[in-house]
Amino acid sequence: MCRGLATLPATCLKSAKDIKHKISFLLQKPEHHTSHQSQIKEKNDAAAAAKSGPTAAEVKKWKESFNDVITSEMGRTVFGNFLKSEFSKENLDFWVACEVYKKSAPSKMANRSKQIYQQHVEANATNEVNLDAAIREETKKNVENPCPCCFDVAQQMIYTLMEKDSYRRFLNSKLIQDLTRTTAAQEKKERNISDSAKNGQALTGGA
Repeated sequence: MCRGLATLPATCLKSAKDIKHKISFLLQKPEHHTSHQSQIKEKNDAAAAAKSGPTAAEVKKWKESFNDVITSEMGRTVFGNFLKSEFSKENLDFWVACEVYKKSAPSKMANRSKQIYQQHVEANATNEVNLDAAIREETKKNVENPCPCCFDVAQQMIYTLMEKDSYRRFLNSKLIQDLTRTTAAQEKKERNISDSAKNGQALTGGA
């Protein structure tokens, strides 16, 4: 076998040595490459986690103001999940429907106002909200001549109901407590990753 290698041309032996050297070099790279990829993956995971749920700052704002809950898309999603557990999500659905209605084209308001009235306002509606008789009657008359503000009084009543009733229970719920712990832990993790990245750059001269 050795004699066979000895008889090979010098150029072949050199090529074989070059290939061996390159393979050896490549085998030494993965450790650094893997470490770098791991850091990137941790950052990406942290970013994905932040996007998939509320931040600690958002949860803090929700605990301070109901308006911050209901005017935030993520806040409405979380609050809506809480209302589902209390079988009262129709209140939030009605409030959102009114907000969308206000932005409707004038040509669509007549049809849309009837839909909202039939679904949420009239007695025994599929998703009836808790309105007193006077406001229910006033809203019915408004729908006969639809305009952007025809649900304003009813919408405000439901807003107040949610703020003074459901929102208070929401603040004391396990859902918001769990979110507070989760987001605080996530924020701490992101801070640690950021600090580690800064330290790594300092050790490598900012590279």
